[in-house]
Amino acid sequence: MAQAPDASTGALAGTRVLDLSRVLAGPWATQILADLGADVIKVERPGTGDDTRGWGPPWVGGAADDASQRLAAYYLCANRNKRSVTIDIATPQGQELVRALAARSDVLVENFKVGGLARHGLDWASLQQVNPRLVYCSITGFGQDGPYAHRAGYDFLVQGLGGLMSVTGRPDDEPGGGPMKVGVALTDILTGLYAANAIQAALAARQRTGRGQHVDMALLDVQVACLANQAMNYLAGGRNPQRLGNAHPNIVPYQDFPTADGRMILAVGNDGQFARFCDAAGAPELAQDARFATNAARVAHRDALVAQLCEITARRSTADWIGVLEARAVPCGPVNRLDQVFADPQVRARGLQRQMTLPGVGPVPQLASPMRLSATPVQYRHAPPSLGADTEHILQDVLEMSPEDVSELRRLGIV
Repeated sequence: MAQAPDASTGALAGTRVLDLSRVLAGPWATQILADLGADVIKVERPGTGDDTRGWGPPWVGGAADDASQRLAAYYLCANRNKRSVTIDIATPQGQELVRALAARSDVLVENFKVGGLARHGLDWASLQQVNPRLVYCSITGFGQDGPYAHRAGYDFLVQGLGGLMSVTGRPDDEPGGGPMKVGVALTDILTGLYAANAIQAALAARQRTGRGQHVDMALLDVQVACLANQAMNYLAGGRNPQRLGNAHPNIVPYQDFPTADGRMILAVGNDGQFARFCDAAGAPELAQDARFATNAARVAHRDALVAQLCEITARRSTADWIGVLEARAVPCGPVNRLDQVFADPQVRARGLQRQMTLPGVGPVPQLASPMRLSATPVQYRHAPPSLGADTEHILQDVLEMSPEDVSELRRLGIV
């Protein structure tokens, strides 16, 4: 495939991705591909674009009442390194434009309801006839089949339905007890990660077979798969895991504890670490107590041990504990607010906060990609685009349309 004019040298350079997704799971997947060097063309509705463009405040750029120049922080989190083209896919002309782009693409990502694109002739069955090499990824709440296939799926709903909220939060008999969602849309994020992996696997398979395939990603499937050890605890033991707040079902002590000025995390992973903690805490006898000497014993006597540890940890400040315990190789840490996260020396050293510039808007904050490749590193080529910023360029460069034809499409409201 032809590369974008600002061709990257990333691992996926030369790969073109047609992104018909919006909100978070799909855009998160395509931003990963874009960070790795793919040319991602984000197809959006004329006039409004991705819903998350309006999911503010907070806003970046423009006056608070100037919707044409401002971008919601939510949108900015998942659309870096992409190009935006506006196309009305409800029109026959718009559908033809998308088909033409799909014919020239390696990957298409969409998160419409099941069957939503079929009436436009833009579903997998239709587009594989146009481009047999196309890797077509559909992201939905519940997948392409099954009794829930036609339901709308949202992260919060799936966190509850998929079991995550049953193991998140404090027990019912504690103050503030009850099921709790995770503080970010984790099911969407994990689905984006799995989708990006599956897409790259399909591209690798295409190198051998010469043909693309349909990737069917469902939020519910991902949520259940990511229950991990909690699901295996249930499948192996036959008992529903209970909410333990910040405690761990299989490891003790592995939770937050009070300090003289706040709270700290203590993450003891083995018996040696526990013995070193007890020495540092001035309570070596705890490590010799048969109730606490092994992790299995500590899990069985969790309540008795945790009560004693809370009395001990409350005697020193968080900083004091971290200094003492780190010197003894006992895993521990603070519970940071986001201002403390971005001031942390390790976060700064790793460059996890970045800034990009968007023409007409100005500086745009970004979170760095966590992927560190030595030979083909992530490149920060361009900030999340303004709506339709690349429409003319994409239609003229990729589809070889004349400026006059593009102007006519604009006049008709197709783009």
